[in-house]
Amino acid sequence: MTPGDGSGPTISRRGLLVGGGVGASLGLAAGGLAGLLGARATTTPGDDFPTAGEGAGPVPARGRHQAGIARPDTPQRHTVLVVADLDGEPDAAAVRAALAAAGDAVDALTDPGRADPDVLPDGPGDLTITIGIGPRLVRAIDPALPGADPLPAFAGDELIGPEVVGGDLLVSACATDAAPLALVTDAVLDAIPGARRRWGQSGTRGAGEGTVARNPLGYHDGVIVPHGDAELDANVWIPDGPAAGGTIAVVRRLRLDVAAFRSLAPEARDHVIGREHRSGAPLSGGSLHDEADLTAKTPEGEFLVPLRSHVRAAHPSFTNSALMLRRGYAYSNGTAGEPDEGLLFVCFQRDLETFVRTQLRLDETDDLMRFVTTTASASFLVLPGRTGDDPLGAALF
Repeated sequence: MTPGDGSGPTISRRGLLVGGGVGASLGLAAGGLAGLLGARATTTPGDDFPTAGEGAGPVPARGRHQAGIARPDTPQRHTVLVVADLDGEPDAAAVRAALAAAGDAVDALTDPGRADPDVLPDGPGDLTITIGIGPRLVRAIDPALPGADPLPAFAGDELIGPEVVGGDLLVSACATDAAPLALVTDAVLDAIPGARRRWGQSGTRGAGEGTVARNPLGYHDGVIVPHGDAELDANVWIPDGPAAGGTIAVVRRLRLDVAAFRSLAPEARDHVIGREHRSGAPLSGGSLHDEADLTAKTPEGEFLVPLRSHVRAAHPSFTNSALMLRRGYAYSNGTAGEPDEGLLFVCFQRDLETFVRTQLRLDETDDLMRFVTTTASASFLVLPGRTGDDPLGAALF
Protein backbone atom coordinates (compact mmCIF):
# COMPACT_ATOMS: atom_id res chain seq x y z
CA MET A 1 0.00 0.00 0.00
CA THR A 2 1.07 3.56 -0.65
CA PRO A 3 -0.02 5.78 2.23
CA GLY A 4 -1.97 8.92 1.48
CA ASP A 5 -0.65 12.27 2.58
CA GLY A 6 -3.97 13.73 3.69
CA SER A 7 -3.86 16.41 1.02
CA GLY A 8 -7.53 16.02 0.08
CA PRO A 9 -10.42 17.96 1.63
CA THR A 10 -11.56 17.35 5.19
CA ILE A 11 -14.02 14.44 5.27
CA SER A 12 -16.72 14.24 7.92
CA ARG A 13 -17.85 10.94 9.41
CA ARG A 14 -21.40 11.38 8.19
CA GLY A 15 -20.17 12.50 4.79
CA LEU A 16 -18.21 9.29 4.44
CA LEU A 17 -21.16 7.17 5.51
CA VAL A 18 -23.96 8.91 3.65
CA GLY A 19 -22.09 10.37 0.71
CA GLY A 20 -20.88 7.09 -0.76
CA GLY A 21 -17.63 6.78 1.20
CA VAL A 22 -17.07 4.69 4.26
CA GLY A 23 -15.63 5.09 7.72
CA ALA A 24 -13.87 7.72 9.77
CA SER A 25 -10.85 8.12 12.01
CA LEU A 26 -10.68 4.88 13.97
CA GLY A 27 -8.72 5.77 17.08
CA LEU A 28 -5.96 3.28 17.88
CA ALA A 29 -6.92 1.08 15.02
CA ALA A 30 -7.36 -2.47 13.96
CA GLY A 31 -4.88 -5.18 14.86
CA GLY A 32 -2.45 -2.43 15.58
CA LEU A 33 -4.70 -0.49 17.87
CA ALA A 34 -7.98 0.36 16.19
CA GLY A 35 -9.58 1.99 19.13
CA LEU A 36 -8.06 1.24 22.47
CA LEU A 37 -11.30 1.33 24.39
CA GLY A 38 -14.86 0.48 23.78
CA ALA A 39 -17.51 1.54 21.34
CA ARG A 40 -20.92 3.10 21.52
CA ALA A 41 -24.02 2.54 19.48
CA THR A 42 -27.74 2.74 20.00
CA THR A 43 -30.07 -0.23 20.23
CA THR A 44 -32.24 -1.69 17.56
CA PRO A 45 -35.73 -0.20 17.05
CA GLY A 46 -38.21 -1.29 19.67
CA ASP A 47 -35.57 -2.45 22.14
CA ASP A 48 -35.48 -0.83 25.56
CA PHE A 49 -32.26 -1.93 27.20
CA PRO A 50 -30.54 -0.31 30.19
CA THR A 51 -27.16 1.35 30.14
CA ALA A 52 -24.39 -0.47 31.98
CA GLY A 53 -23.24 0.89 35.29
CA GLU A 54 -23.79 0.66 39.00
CA GLY A 55 -27.30 -0.54 39.69
CA ALA A 56 -28.03 -1.28 36.03
CA GLY A 57 -30.71 -3.87 35.42
CA PRO A 58 -30.43 -7.01 33.30
CA VAL A 59 -29.52 -6.75 29.63
CA PRO A 60 -31.75 -9.28 27.82
CA ALA A 61 -29.78 -11.79 25.78
CA ARG A 62 -32.52 -12.12 23.15
CA GLY A 63 -32.95 -9.81 20.16
CA ARG A 64 -32.08 -9.49 16.48
CA HIS A 65 -28.43 -9.10 17.53
CA GLN A 66 -26.62 -10.69 20.45
CA ALA A 67 -26.04 -8.56 23.52
CA GLY A 68 -22.51 -7.36 24.26
CA ILE A 69 -21.92 -5.78 20.85
CA ALA A 70 -24.01 -2.61 20.46
CA ARG A 71 -25.83 -2.94 23.75
CA PRO A 72 -25.67 -1.77 26.40
CA ASP A 73 -24.75 1.67 25.05
CA THR A 74 -21.87 2.09 27.48
CA PRO A 75 -19.67 -1.02 27.62
CA GLN A 76 -19.54 -2.56 31.06
CA ARG A 77 -16.39 -1.96 33.08
CA HIS A 78 -15.09 -5.55 33.13
CA THR A 79 -14.70 -8.48 30.76
CA VAL A 80 -13.43 -12.04 30.57
CA LEU A 81 -12.94 -13.26 27.02
CA VAL A 82 -12.17 -16.91 26.28
CA VAL A 83 -11.20 -18.60 23.02
CA ALA A 84 -11.81 -22.36 22.86
CA ASP A 85 -11.68 -25.28 20.42
CA LEU A 86 -14.00 -28.19 19.72
CA ASP A 87 -12.43 -31.63 19.88
CA GLY A 88 -11.68 -33.54 16.70
CA GLU A 89 -12.93 -32.54 13.26
CA PRO A 90 -16.46 -31.32 13.96
CA ASP A 91 -19.05 -31.53 11.20
CA ALA A 92 -22.11 -29.30 10.76
CA ALA A 93 -24.17 -31.42 13.15
CA ALA A 94 -21.56 -31.11 15.89
CA VAL A 95 -21.35 -27.34 15.39
CA ARG A 96 -25.13 -27.03 15.52
CA ALA A 97 -25.25 -28.98 18.80
CA ALA A 98 -22.47 -26.84 20.26
CA LEU A 99 -24.25 -23.60 19.38
CA ALA A 100 -27.57 -24.83 20.72
CA ALA A 101 -25.91 -25.69 24.04
CA ALA A 102 -24.11 -22.34 24.17
CA GLY A 103 -27.33 -20.43 23.48
CA ASP A 104 -29.22 -22.28 26.20
CA ALA A 105 -26.41 -21.57 28.67
CA VAL A 106 -26.47 -17.86 27.79
CA ASP A 107 -30.24 -17.71 28.26
CA ALA A 108 -30.03 -19.38 31.67
CA LEU A 109 -27.13 -17.29 32.96
CA THR A 110 -28.59 -13.93 31.93
CA ASP A 111 -32.17 -14.59 33.08
CA PRO A 112 -32.63 -13.26 36.65
CA GLY A 113 -35.14 -16.01 37.34
CA ARG A 114 -32.90 -18.85 36.18
CA ALA A 115 -29.31 -17.77 36.88
CA ASP A 116 -27.36 -20.40 38.82
CA PRO A 117 -26.80 -18.96 42.32
CA ASP A 118 -23.57 -20.94 42.59
CA VAL A 119 -22.19 -18.94 39.63
CA LEU A 120 -24.14 -15.69 40.11
CA PRO A 121 -25.14 -15.46 43.79
CA ASP A 122 -26.22 -11.82 43.33
CA GLY A 123 -27.97 -12.42 40.02
CA PRO A 124 -26.76 -11.51 36.54
CA GLY A 125 -26.87 -7.73 36.94
CA ASP A 126 -25.89 -6.24 33.58
CA LEU A 127 -24.09 -9.39 32.43
CA THR A 128 -23.85 -9.95 28.67
CA ILE A 129 -22.44 -13.04 26.96
CA THR A 130 -21.51 -12.99 23.27
CA ILE A 131 -20.86 -16.15 21.24
CA GLY A 132 -18.89 -16.47 18.00
CA ILE A 133 -17.45 -19.28 15.87
CA GLY A 134 -14.07 -19.37 14.18
CA PRO A 135 -13.27 -20.07 10.53
CA ARG A 136 -12.90 -23.85 10.96
CA LEU A 137 -16.44 -24.19 12.32
CA VAL A 138 -17.83 -21.74 9.76
CA ARG A 139 -16.37 -23.85 6.94
CA ALA A 140 -17.83 -26.99 8.50
CA ILE A 141 -21.28 -25.42 8.09
CA ASP A 142 -20.79 -23.69 4.71
CA PRO A 143 -17.54 -22.29 3.26
CA ALA A 144 -19.55 -19.53 1.58
CA LEU A 145 -20.64 -18.02 4.92
CA PRO A 146 -19.07 -14.79 6.21
CA GLY A 147 -16.21 -15.54 8.57
CA ALA A 148 -14.96 -18.62 6.74
CA ASP A 149 -11.60 -16.99 5.99
CA PRO A 150 -9.07 -16.49 8.81
CA LEU A 151 -7.16 -13.30 9.43
CA PRO A 152 -3.99 -12.91 7.38
CA ALA A 153 -0.70 -12.42 9.18
CA PHE A 154 0.30 -8.80 9.80
CA ALA A 155 3.67 -7.29 10.64
CA GLY A 156 5.09 -9.04 13.70
CA ASP A 157 2.44 -11.75 13.81
CA GLU A 158 5.06 -14.41 13.06
CA LEU A 159 6.15 -14.03 16.70
CA ILE A 160 2.73 -15.03 18.11
CA GLY A 161 2.59 -18.57 19.49
CA PRO A 162 0.28 -20.92 17.54
CA GLU A 163 -1.72 -21.65 20.67
CA VAL A 164 -3.06 -18.09 20.68
CA VAL A 165 -3.77 -17.75 16.96
CA GLY A 166 -7.26 -18.58 15.71
CA GLY A 167 -9.74 -20.76 17.56
CA ASP A 168 -13.17 -22.34 17.16
CA LEU A 169 -15.27 -20.56 19.77
CA LEU A 170 -15.45 -17.07 21.22
CA VAL A 171 -17.13 -16.60 24.61
CA SER A 172 -17.07 -12.97 25.76
CA ALA A 173 -18.64 -12.07 29.10
CA CYS A 174 -18.94 -8.44 30.24
CA ALA A 175 -20.43 -6.92 33.41
CA THR A 176 -20.07 -4.12 35.91
CA ASP A 177 -19.24 -6.76 38.55
CA ALA A 178 -15.97 -8.49 37.66
CA ALA A 179 -16.20 -11.22 40.31
CA PRO A 180 -18.33 -13.85 38.53
CA LEU A 181 -17.07 -13.43 34.97
CA ALA A 182 -14.53 -16.28 34.98
CA LEU A 183 -17.17 -18.60 36.43
CA VAL A 184 -19.61 -17.46 33.75
CA THR A 185 -17.27 -18.28 30.86
CA ASP A 186 -16.44 -21.63 32.50
CA ALA A 187 -20.15 -22.42 32.80
CA VAL A 188 -20.74 -21.69 29.11
CA LEU A 189 -17.80 -23.86 28.02
CA ASP A 190 -18.85 -26.66 30.38
CA ALA A 191 -22.24 -26.72 28.67
CA ILE A 192 -20.75 -27.17 25.17
CA PRO A 193 -19.93 -30.80 24.25
CA GLY A 194 -16.26 -31.21 23.36
CA ALA A 195 -15.24 -27.62 24.12
CA ARG A 196 -11.78 -27.05 25.58
CA ARG A 197 -10.27 -23.73 26.51
CA ARG A 198 -7.43 -22.42 24.36
CA TRP A 199 -6.66 -19.04 25.99
CA GLY A 200 -8.42 -16.30 27.87
CA GLN A 201 -7.95 -12.75 29.07
CA SER A 202 -9.60 -10.50 31.62
CA GLY A 203 -9.74 -6.75 31.15
CA THR A 204 -11.02 -3.49 32.60
CA ARG A 205 -12.42 -0.53 30.74
CA GLY A 206 -11.37 2.96 31.82
CA ALA A 207 -13.89 5.36 33.30
CA GLY A 208 -15.79 7.43 30.78
CA GLU A 209 -19.18 8.34 29.46
CA GLY A 210 -20.54 6.55 26.41
CA THR A 211 -17.73 5.37 24.17
CA VAL A 212 -15.12 7.88 25.22
CA ALA A 213 -12.55 6.82 27.78
CA ARG A 214 -8.80 7.11 28.21
CA ASN A 215 -6.76 4.20 26.91
CA PRO A 216 -3.71 2.62 28.59
CA LEU A 217 -1.47 5.26 26.99
CA GLY A 218 -3.53 7.98 28.64
CA TYR A 219 -5.27 9.33 25.52
CA HIS A 220 -9.01 9.63 24.83
CA ASP A 221 -10.41 6.95 22.60
CA GLY A 222 -13.75 5.69 21.32
CA VAL A 223 -14.55 9.10 19.82
CA ILE A 224 -15.46 8.12 16.26
CA VAL A 225 -17.60 4.96 16.02
CA PRO A 226 -20.96 4.07 14.45
CA HIS A 227 -23.90 5.78 16.17
CA GLY A 228 -27.54 4.89 15.65
CA ASP A 229 -29.29 2.16 13.73
CA ALA A 230 -28.46 3.47 10.24
CA GLU A 231 -24.72 3.57 10.88
CA LEU A 232 -24.76 0.20 12.63
CA ASP A 233 -26.59 -1.33 9.69
CA ALA A 234 -24.14 0.25 7.26
CA ASN A 235 -20.98 -0.77 9.09
CA VAL A 236 -21.50 -3.53 11.65
CA TRP A 237 -24.35 -5.96 10.96
CA ILE A 238 -24.18 -8.53 8.16
CA PRO A 239 -27.05 -7.38 5.94
CA ASP A 240 -28.43 -10.55 4.37
CA GLY A 241 -28.09 -14.29 3.95
CA PRO A 242 -28.10 -16.93 6.72
CA ALA A 243 -25.84 -14.79 8.96
CA ALA A 244 -27.96 -11.62 8.67
CA GLY A 245 -27.94 -9.76 11.96
CA GLY A 246 -24.59 -11.20 12.93
CA THR A 247 -21.19 -9.55 12.59
CA ILE A 248 -17.50 -10.34 12.20
CA ALA A 249 -15.39 -9.95 15.33
CA VAL A 250 -11.63 -9.50 15.40
CA VAL A 251 -9.80 -10.17 18.67
CA ARG A 252 -6.21 -9.00 19.13
CA ARG A 253 -4.28 -8.87 22.40
CA LEU A 254 -1.88 -5.96 22.10
CA ARG A 255 1.02 -5.51 24.49
CA LEU A 256 1.89 -1.83 24.80
CA ASP A 257 5.31 -0.48 25.71
CA VAL A 258 3.82 2.17 27.94
CA ALA A 259 7.18 3.03 29.53
CA ALA A 260 8.80 3.74 26.16
CA PHE A 261 5.84 5.81 25.03
CA ARG A 262 5.83 7.80 28.27
CA SER A 263 9.55 8.46 27.89
CA LEU A 264 8.78 10.70 24.91
CA ALA A 265 8.34 14.39 25.48
CA PRO A 266 4.67 15.38 25.85
CA GLU A 267 4.61 17.11 22.47
CA ALA A 268 6.16 14.06 20.81
CA ARG A 269 3.50 11.81 22.35
CA ASP A 270 0.80 14.08 20.96
CA HIS A 271 2.42 13.89 17.53
CA VAL A 272 2.44 10.08 17.60
CA ILE A 273 -1.28 10.00 18.40
CA GLY A 274 -2.43 13.09 16.51
CA ARG A 275 -4.47 14.37 19.47
CA GLU A 276 -3.83 16.64 22.42
CA HIS A 277 -3.35 14.62 25.59
CA ARG A 278 -5.41 16.59 28.04
CA SER A 279 -8.39 17.69 25.92
CA GLY A 280 -8.41 14.89 23.35
CA ALA A 281 -8.83 17.42 20.55
CA PRO A 282 -7.20 16.64 17.19
CA LEU A 283 -3.99 18.57 16.59
CA SER A 284 -5.72 20.39 13.73
CA GLY A 285 -7.81 22.19 16.38
CA GLY A 286 -11.29 22.11 17.86
CA SER A 287 -12.53 19.90 20.67
CA LEU A 288 -12.65 16.22 21.54
CA HIS A 289 -15.52 15.33 19.22
CA ASP A 290 -14.39 17.37 16.22
CA GLU A 291 -13.12 15.75 13.04
CA ALA A 292 -9.39 16.00 12.35
CA ASP A 293 -8.63 18.35 9.46
CA LEU A 294 -5.93 16.43 7.62
CA THR A 295 -5.24 19.38 5.28
CA ALA A 296 -4.51 21.94 8.02
CA LYS A 297 -0.93 23.27 8.06
CA THR A 298 1.26 25.53 10.12
CA PRO A 299 2.39 28.87 8.61
CA GLU A 300 5.62 27.07 7.71
CA GLY A 301 3.70 24.47 5.67
CA GLU A 302 3.89 21.52 8.09
CA PHE A 303 0.78 19.40 8.56
CA LEU A 304 -0.79 20.01 11.99
CA VAL A 305 -1.76 16.31 12.12
CA PRO A 306 1.65 14.71 11.45
CA LEU A 307 2.14 12.45 8.45
CA ARG A 308 2.88 9.36 10.57
CA SER A 309 0.44 10.07 13.38
CA HIS A 310 -2.12 7.45 14.29
CA VAL A 311 -5.06 9.71 13.55
CA ARG A 312 -3.85 10.23 10.00
CA ALA A 313 -2.75 6.62 9.43
CA ALA A 314 -6.11 5.22 10.54
CA HIS A 315 -8.26 7.64 8.59
CA PRO A 316 -10.52 5.65 6.21
CA SER A 317 -10.13 8.15 3.40
CA PHE A 318 -6.85 6.30 2.78
CA THR A 319 -8.20 2.75 3.21
CA ASN A 320 -11.75 3.03 1.85
CA SER A 321 -12.85 1.03 4.88
CA ALA A 322 -15.94 1.20 7.05
CA LEU A 323 -16.31 2.14 10.69
CA MET A 324 -15.55 -0.45 13.35
CA LEU A 325 -17.56 -0.88 16.53
CA ARG A 326 -14.98 -1.37 19.27
CA ARG A 327 -15.21 -2.84 22.77
CA GLY A 328 -11.60 -2.82 23.96
CA TYR A 329 -10.40 -3.47 27.51
CA ALA A 330 -7.08 -2.71 29.18
CA TYR A 331 -5.27 -5.68 30.70
CA SER A 332 -2.26 -6.24 32.95
CA ASN A 333 -0.66 -9.70 33.10
CA GLY A 334 2.91 -8.90 34.09
CA THR A 335 4.96 -8.45 37.20
CA ALA A 336 7.13 -5.57 38.33
CA GLY A 337 10.15 -7.20 36.68
CA GLU A 338 8.36 -8.27 33.50
CA PRO A 339 5.65 -5.80 32.52
CA ASP A 340 2.89 -7.07 30.26
CA GLU A 341 0.13 -4.53 29.91
CA GLY A 342 -1.93 -3.34 27.03
CA LEU A 343 -5.23 -3.76 25.28
CA LEU A 344 -7.58 -6.65 24.71
CA PHE A 345 -8.85 -5.23 21.44
CA VAL A 346 -12.21 -6.40 20.07
CA CYS A 347 -13.88 -4.85 17.05
CA PHE A 348 -17.04 -5.68 15.11
CA GLN A 349 -17.62 -5.01 11.42
CA ARG A 350 -19.75 -6.48 8.64
CA ASP A 351 -16.74 -7.92 6.78
CA LEU A 352 -13.20 -8.89 7.64
CA GLU A 353 -11.74 -6.66 4.92
CA THR A 354 -12.56 -3.54 6.98
CA PHE A 355 -10.08 -4.60 9.62
CA VAL A 356 -7.50 -5.99 7.19
CA ARG A 357 -7.21 -2.82 5.10
CA THR A 358 -6.78 -0.64 8.15
CA GLN A 359 -4.19 -2.85 9.81
CA LEU A 360 -2.09 -3.14 6.66
CA ARG A 361 -1.93 0.66 6.43
CA LEU A 362 -1.03 1.00 10.11
CA ASP A 363 1.81 -1.46 9.66
CA GLU A 364 3.22 0.81 6.95
CA THR A 365 2.55 4.36 8.12
CA ASP A 366 1.73 4.55 11.84
CA ASP A 367 4.47 5.55 14.30
CA LEU A 368 2.32 4.24 17.14
CA MET A 369 2.94 0.68 15.98
CA ARG A 370 6.52 0.75 17.27
CA PHE A 371 5.06 0.67 20.79
CA VAL A 372 2.73 -2.30 20.03
CA THR A 373 3.35 -6.06 20.06
CA THR A 374 0.48 -8.39 19.16
CA THR A 375 0.39 -11.46 21.44
CA ALA A 376 -2.86 -13.15 20.35
CA SER A 377 -5.05 -12.95 17.26
CA ALA A 378 -8.32 -14.46 16.01
CA SER A 379 -11.49 -13.71 14.06
CA PHE A 380 -15.02 -15.03 14.50
CA LEU A 381 -18.46 -14.98 12.97
CA VAL A 382 -20.64 -13.67 15.79
CA LEU A 383 -24.02 -15.33 15.44
CA PRO A 384 -27.27 -13.42 14.93
CA GLY A 385 -29.33 -13.07 18.08
CA ARG A 386 -32.21 -15.33 19.12
CA THR A 387 -35.73 -14.01 18.63
CA GLY A 388 -37.86 -17.17 18.79
CA ASP A 389 -37.70 -20.83 19.77
CA ASP A 390 -34.90 -21.78 17.35
CA PRO A 391 -31.49 -22.52 18.83
CA LEU A 392 -28.65 -20.01 18.63
CA GLY A 393 -27.25 -20.00 15.10
CA ALA A 394 -30.07 -22.09 13.62
CA ALA A 395 -30.37 -19.85 10.55
CA LEU A 396 -26.86 -20.82 9.46
CA PHE A 397 -28.01 -24.38 8.84
